[in-house]
Amino acid sequence: MTTKPPTISEEARPVAPEKRLRADARRNRDKLLETARTAFAEHGVDTSLEDIARRAGVGIGTLYRHFPTREHLVEMVYRREVEALCAAADDLARQHAPDAALAEWMQRFVDYIAAKRGMASSLRILLTSNSELFADVSGMVALALRRLVDAAVADGSIRGDIESSDVLHALSGIYSAPDTPDWRDRSRRLVSLLMDGLRWGSPKAGANRKP
Repeated sequence: MTTKPPTISEEARPVAPEKRLRADARRNRDKLLETARTAFAEHGVDTSLEDIARRAGVGIGTLYRHFPTREHLVEMVYRREVEALCAAADDLARQHAPDAALAEWMQRFVDYIAAKRGMASSLRILLTSNSELFADVSGMVALALRRLVDAAVADGSIRGDIESSDVLHALSGIYSAPDTPDWRDRSRRLVSLLMDGLRWGSPKAGANRKP
């Protein structure tokens, strides 16, 4: 009997499921994580926790009940970002042609990098104090990208002479780009150029060229 391979989202689940929360508590927690993600991307990890709680519409005590320290909040935001990015690969693959799914996922990668840049200083600290965090998420993004790239190669909509690891390396380069006001827009344009390069010379692109 053949065993069905796990989807990206299945492989992206946390190793230890979190304690079940009441519906209202879960909503507060999710709102805090989303608000913190936006705040970190906009202003960096030193954003006031009181401001995050206020923007999420809860009291600071509620924030601390869910996230006892700033580092814990950063860790949970980072885990959530990685898991959401990986789960999006499955969703996009079901909804779009392989090359379109890859192109949309690469644009979402820009948002992931924006959040990660905002948490950079705390993530460096966590890297030395919480190796489990990075062990849990290591390889998940690479796996998501590889599946999308492999599907587009098999479909003939991107070139077959590239490695997904090279694409990830190119995408990751936007992390170190200067932090200017137009960083996100420039990064999206660069990602579009990268996608154009992946399509150039592909079997489908060649078939669509006029003689």
